[in-house]
Amino acid sequence: MQFTVNGEAIDIEADIRTSLLDFLRNVLGLTATKKGCDQGACGACTVLADGERINACLALAVQYQGRSITTVEGIASDSELHPLQRAFIEHEGFQCGYCTPGQLCSAIGMMREVDGNVPSAVTQDLTTAAVSFNEQEIRERMSGNLCRCGAYNGIVDAISQTFAETSTRAIGRARA
Repeated sequence: MQFTVNGEAIDIEADIRTSLLDFLRNVLGLTATKKGCDQGACGACTVLADGERINACLALAVQYQGRSITTVEGIASDSELHPLQRAFIEHEGFQCGYCTPGQLCSAIGMMREVDGNVPSAVTQDLTTAAVSFNEQEIRERMSGNLCRCGAYNGIVDAISQTFAETSTRAIGRARA
């Protein structure tokens, strides 16, 4: 199988029955992505596939051949933390940290959805050219990522801060 994982080309033989999560953890040694429920209900295994968030426990690795996979190990650049990682620290968006890799990947995927004007279940106006970005949207879009410690307020604050700092559309909406 051939992949690009965290920017690195990978060409490796693996059992086609292996989940993407087990492939990342057990074959490639990328253990930051966590195995939570193994049923797609908790979001601990969230990674990005070509920028879209997916539950790695529900996907077979073979399905993602030729695609670019990003795990939490790949979101930082060089030795510099991703702005969202810094915001999670600043806003105490984690306690035990088990769900944090999935939360981070999910939030990055969520920000891409908002920038692409993909509505959520709470989007008020489906005819608008720009999906609004607010706390209700964040909470709805992140609802597939559970935190047993209950650090949700810090997670929402971290996402709000990061999105406002990295998206000119979000800055415009925040002022409106």
